Amino acid sequence: MDDKFQEQGGTSTMDPSPLRRFLGSKIGTKMASYKYSQYKRLKFEKKRKKLRQPHVIEYFHEVDDPYSHLAAQLLKSFKDKYDVQIRCNVVSQVTDASIPEPELLRKLSIKDAQNIAPHYDLLFPNGALAPNDKWIDLAQTVLVAMNDEEFINNLSSISTALWSGDLDTLKRFFKEFVSSNDIEHSMIIDDNNAKRNQLGHYSAAMFFYGDEWYWGVDRLYHLESRLKELALDISEKKEVFVAPKKEVTFPKLKSNNDFFLEFFPSMRSPYTALIFDRVLDFSKRCNLKLSVRPVLPMVMRGVPLTLDKSRYIMMDVAREARANGISFGNFYDPIGEPVRNCYSLYSWARDCGRANQLLSSFLSAAFVEGKNLTKQKNFKYVLDKAGLDWSHAKGIIGNSKWHDELEDNRLSMYESDLWGVPSFRLFKGDKILSLGWGQDRLWTIAKTINQQIA
Repeated sequence: MDDKFQEQGGTSTMDPSPLRRFLGSKIGTKMASYKYSQYKRLKFEKKRKKLRQPHVIEYFHEVDDPYSHLAAQLLKSFKDKYDVQIRCNVVSQVTDASIPEPELLRKLSIKDAQNIAPHYDLLFPNGALAPNDKWIDLAQTVLVAMNDEEFINNLSSISTALWSGDLDTLKRFFKEFVSSNDIEHSMIIDDNNAKRNQLGHYSAAMFFYGDEWYWGVDRLYHLESRLKELALDISEKKEVFVAPKKEVTFPKLKSNNDFFLEFFPSMRSPYTALIFDRVLDFSKRCNLKLSVRPVLPMVMRGVPLTLDKSRYIMMDVAREARANGISFGNFYDPIGEPVRNCYSLYSWARDCGRANQLLSSFLSAAFVEGKNLTKQKNFKYVLDKAGLDWSHAKGIIGNSKWHDELEDNRLSMYESDLWGVPSFRLFKGDKILSLGWGQDRLWTIAKTINQQIA
């Protein structure tokens, strides 16, 4: 191996051992595979039939979670459409590393819920703030006192009252459903939190069926597709979804002088790998100016990633990739040295007019082709594919000049209450028109542009 390439890696707590990197990558690849997904589903259904069990969905609701408020408005329609049992669980926000920036998450999720609600024919109060603790306690007390049928029939009204500040309605529900001898609701919530943890998750607005998790309105179409395959749609319009998949449109700008899209990716993010090339294609087809502003992966910034979260991410990204017809899942973890190598060459690649090609090639090698990018020959492959000169790269790889730029990018994200990747900021002039966090928010950018040019 070239000395320069070898020396720059050094030792770091962010760099796993070769064996750990290999084993983790193998496990990630397995979890992302369609074959494994289908095996788990078939195994579950076989066992369910053998035990003659009904189709049971566990739903986990957090009253002060904006995404739970959106899910609340769909829960009864969902139950009426599918021949399933729904067990309803009130939970609270976890306080561990699964939610690394809880305050930022709450602020952003309120904005995001307000943004996407109309596109699902749902409501979220404009200017809403997180409910206060007293009202949260009241809503929780009412919901835990209900059986599942009562919960499903009344959840939307209770959640709407909570988020719109309708205390009289909450008190009316309390008077109707809560008796003086009800169990302390905090104990029930603790039990529900424990159940969610045992099943392998940490978030809210979550549906669990057959060893698989589905998050809120954004992922409900995956669950609906699964239930339709099982012939559980008992409605007349079986082609209709309660929460259909949102497709990205391509508004065409006559001039790209006014609109400007900032895109914050990370080279260790599976979700970035899923959306990176699509963002490039989107900006090109829309005649939209694009600025790609990479950031350091959260784990390499000292933010821990729990095992449950990493498992869910790989399963979820693979499922989203299949739904969008995108190659993904032959995975070799690029954390640490490979990511630093890539960023150390980013400025040079930009000077060569090949910066986006470098990032695209890197993501493809790590998340689609399963190449171990700690090896020189594989990193050379990345550069060759990006149209960059390896002989020149060998002399500059491992420099630290990229640190300040990536930190500036991170701080810019945080200014808008964004902290995760991939994230977006759409500008018109100096004004931010739209924010988005996640590979499943590019459609909202397109919607905003369409509204602006309508």
